[in-house]
Amino acid sequence: MNRTRLSAAALLVVSQLGGGCASTTRTTSPPAPTAVSAAPVEAEPQPATPAAALAAPATPAAPPFQVVTEQFADLRILRYQVPGFEALEPQQKELLYYLYEAALSGRDIIYDQNYKHNLRVRRTLEAVWKANEERRTASTSQQQIDQATKFATYAKRVWFSNGIHHHYSTRKFVPECTPAYFKELIFATDSKLLPLEPGESVTKFLAAMTPILFDPNVAPKRVNQEAGKDLVKTSASNFYEGLTQAEVEAFYKKKINPKDPQPVSYGLNSKLVKDRQGRVQERKWMTEGMYDKALTQVVFWLEKAITVAETPEQKLALQKLVQFYHSGDLRKWDEYNVAWVHDTQSLTDVVNGFIEVYGDPLGYRASYESVVSFKDVEATKRIKAIGDEAQWFEDNSPIKPEHKKKNVIGITAKVITTVVEAGDAAPNTPIGINLPNASWIRKEHGSKSVNLGNIVDAYSAADAGGMLDEFAFDEAEKQRARQYAALAGKLHTDMHEVIGHASGQLNKGVGTPKETLKSYASALEEARADLVALYYLPDAKLSQLGVLPAGGEVARAEYDNYIRNGLLTQLVRLKLGETVEEAHMRNRQMVAKWAFEKGQKDKVIGRVTREGNTYFRVNDYEKLRGLFGQLLRELQRITSEGDYAAGKALIETYGVKVDPALHKEVLARYQKLNIAPYAGFIQPRLVPVVKDGKITDVKVEYPTDFSQQMLDYGRKYRLLPNFN
Repeated sequence: MNRTRLSAAALLVVSQLGGGCASTTRTTSPPAPTAVSAAPVEAEPQPATPAAALAAPATPAAPPFQVVTEQFADLRILRYQVPGFEALEPQQKELLYYLYEAALSGRDIIYDQNYKHNLRVRRTLEAVWKANEERRTASTSQQQIDQATKFATYAKRVWFSNGIHHHYSTRKFVPECTPAYFKELIFATDSKLLPLEPGESVTKFLAAMTPILFDPNVAPKRVNQEAGKDLVKTSASNFYEGLTQAEVEAFYKKKINPKDPQPVSYGLNSKLVKDRQGRVQERKWMTEGMYDKALTQVVFWLEKAITVAETPEQKLALQKLVQFYHSGDLRKWDEYNVAWVHDTQSLTDVVNGFIEVYGDPLGYRASYESVVSFKDVEATKRIKAIGDEAQWFEDNSPIKPEHKKKNVIGITAKVITTVVEAGDAAPNTPIGINLPNASWIRKEHGSKSVNLGNIVDAYSAADAGGMLDEFAFDEAEKQRARQYAALAGKLHTDMHEVIGHASGQLNKGVGTPKETLKSYASALEEARADLVALYYLPDAKLSQLGVLPAGGEVARAEYDNYIRNGLLTQLVRLKLGETVEEAHMRNRQMVAKWAFEKGQKDKVIGRVTREGNTYFRVNDYEKLRGLFGQLLRELQRITSEGDYAAGKALIETYGVKVDPALHKEVLARYQKLNIAPYAGFIQPRLVPVVKDGKITDVKVEYPTDFSQQMLDYGRKYRLLPNFN
């Protein structure tokens, strides 16, 4: 519920200009990317100092770090560096290595959570990869090379999305090669390598797998959010089996007490099923339950991490996390989150667990993810300055007084250097995180807000230009973006996470947003956090804090980008005829469309057609800020009061429907740029240096081959059976 990711559209700011677009407990994608150059994009090497040059003979400069490695389908594969790792203490490196292994040990879980056949699909792709590569690289038949290339692209898409459904749209994608070619690969592969079930023949296996891969009507959507549909029955995610939406909602209505001041996150760590007698029950994800083998290995590495924890607070948090994985008790999960929030002195940190609920159409069950990191002390000064003044921002918010927190507690804000990401956080990654998600913990104990600094830097280095020139209205807007959008994006992400998600409070007796606002909760929460950032970007307070130059151009750059993205550029992520279903996209379109409509009388935002192309131009930034404040006030009221009808009306009216003529135009303009709208990362590799049975150091390596890393992960972290 609190993550920010970067999208293609956001890459306009982040990859082209260095900033970010905010969204949730996670901040996710940037807006739309910029065109990719033919050659790989490289980060600039650091020049030698004059003193160093005089003191030593000239040596050849190290080759620049290659950020962009390949592009296929609608995806780009990038790499990121881990600056400062070498300077860490040996104990800190050892700790990060154990947390790295713990993170990756849960990799199988996200595949199974996304769809119950995903692990068998992935293992099939891994098994036939060698045979396919031989055809792709050694065949003299162009037809076979084409088929092999299409199959390889499909395999990489599955790896990128952690399954057969698109990581962002959640719609199923199918191979462009033929089923006949797939059959060739299966029979060209040693059957011992195939993920056959006991007693299953290769022929029977092929008959089962072919429709799973090739039939678009089999499990067509991982997460369905279409109003009027049974969201449980029409979603392919592996969180429910044999139940309807009404049965799920009735089950939790009996369990949940909306007046509980400290409610657990019901359903967070389990699959809901029916037993043989037709009774609804939870299969918990724990070391003695579902996902036992993977979680046992996660715990193995966490227990090693406990032995080298930096502080007593960090040690306690890791111990609580281990207790949670052993017991499956959600009270233990809350105890872990409280302990984690209070660990503020450790340089190293980790997010590990069942965190975000975007994969569940009803918002109960969370996907496995992990982010291992350490603090970037210098870069943290900007975000910390904002966090330290959280009470001022709350007190001066345009929301109703009764919805404001009287005592904003314990917001720890920092910029982190990411070491590895896993599960739902990879290969497509957040750029900002704000946790924990439980409202009562945030209110009573505080939260941690982070900006993933080296991830944002990698997106920035990956740019090659294009989107801004195509979709910005005029040269003044382009120049403003080139000069200020990088900082604007970073500040937006900072405020979205630090004071956005942490702001406001629920009325007494009102249930959690996932109970009251249901399937609209995530989009409304993302919009609320975005609006906090948008409202405060022009405020003189930021200049007083020293994080923003005076003059207003930074805020104007972000307002330009937000409106352009919400109304135009994020449409490149949809196929013609599709509606908006992803929570962050719904959020951005809803905010931008609402502001456009409500400001029409005063011409706050203008829609301009020039040479057949559509542009949106902000005419009055001050009035636009006022509109953002009005909408923020209403969204906080909806959240605080649990007003489902009003929340649904906002999202369905402004956040879902797409103008087909405008969509067609945007796609045509975008196609000319040859830009993949999504990006994700090859992860760094940590290699321990062992002497006399003890780790004495840890080295960082930077793999360059995405497919090889996926194959290596598939071998090393194969911990779950095909079906769970």
